[in-house]
Amino acid sequence: MKILLTCKEFPHSKVIGGPIIIYNRLKHLSKNHLVSLAAFAREEDKKYIPSVEGYCHDLRLIPLPPKRSPLKTAKDFFVSPVPHYFLRVHDSPEMSKTIADMVAKDHYDFVIGEYSVMGQFIHKNPLLPPVRRIISVHECYYLARLKDFRHHKWGRKKLRELINLKGLKTYEFDMYAQADKVFTLTLQGKEELLAIRPDLDISIVPHGVDVEHFSYSDPEEGEQSVVFVGNYLHYPNADAVLYFHQEMWPKAKALCPGLKFIVVGQAPPPEIQNLAQDDSITVTGRVDDVTPYIRKGHIFICPVRLGGGFRGKILEAMAVGRPIVSTSLGAEGIPSVNGENIIIADDPEDFAAGIEKLLKNRELYDRIREEGRKLVEEKYAWAKGVEVLEEILEQMMKTPPS
Repeated sequence: MKILLTCKEFPHSKVIGGPIIIYNRLKHLSKNHLVSLAAFAREEDKKYIPSVEGYCHDLRLIPLPPKRSPLKTAKDFFVSPVPHYFLRVHDSPEMSKTIADMVAKDHYDFVIGEYSVMGQFIHKNPLLPPVRRIISVHECYYLARLKDFRHHKWGRKKLRELINLKGLKTYEFDMYAQADKVFTLTLQGKEELLAIRPDLDISIVPHGVDVEHFSYSDPEEGEQSVVFVGNYLHYPNADAVLYFHQEMWPKAKALCPGLKFIVVGQAPPPEIQNLAQDDSITVTGRVDDVTPYIRKGHIFICPVRLGGGFRGKILEAMAVGRPIVSTSLGAEGIPSVNGENIIIADDPEDFAAGIEKLLKNRELYDRIREEGRKLVEEKYAWAKGVEVLEEILEQMMKTPPS
């Protein structure tokens, strides 16, 4: 099969967050199929091209568009059929043309828009030749923005989400309905979309983890620490760190004197960078490999309270053998059992207490990390997810593009 993947961010081997899914799909699909990639990229990403080009028949990296002027932003807000939330960063006729040119050149069987925002370049693209169009929904933007809108009190943040919501539901779900197929990462994600549009053709293609790279290990001796990993350009990750620091961290330190907090990942905003003024907190910024930092932590935390989608970072920590303390939202989509392979806590006091229990009860600590590793080996090794994807595509090959 000939498959063209498109992505909002260059999915190279060192990327943190959701795009690692696309990197691994490329890597595993290329073993048996002709696979290509069109992605947005920053200049600093180009040093990672060698980690990807060996898997690609054709690789096209498109610069992110320049920031739109206030006048154009205001005009598009009222006139454009594409919602503001899609255009604010990814307003790119160049990407639409690139995808169309690649399909015309190599006659792909499928073009997959990884992330809903990439759907705009294959939805009603007049340049695009006939091809089976798939939108891979890592997060439903309408539902995520609605959740954030309801969370915030009236003020700047709530107004921002109100602006983001304009036209989003109609456009996003029309885009899904007109695609040949929609992918979600979890059953819950599928059910959320079907509750709004029951006519959608949806298949579940699960997230995964490289169980060899994220090999199981014992925690390091010495200072006890909790660690969080995220791409802080994605606001729910930044909010999770600040929420933990404000609501859970003082309680956790009181229960576990000497505890350290390690914040890992690219583009931490100033308010997170400033946390490092506390000697017990380390803010790394971008790193080439998150694995050593996950290993350094005794517990992996996921205090996420905003957004949607699937947190692959939890699978990585489980694979390494670090027990997880997470909110319900943070662990959404993972077949987790509280007290067996994870600690789920939505109340700040319970969250801090969960950290204390794990650090002071070695039997509980070992049971949860062993069950977590077992879960990822049985259900989330990358090869398993790609097998599911291949089976779906093979079935779709029996029907011509719509």
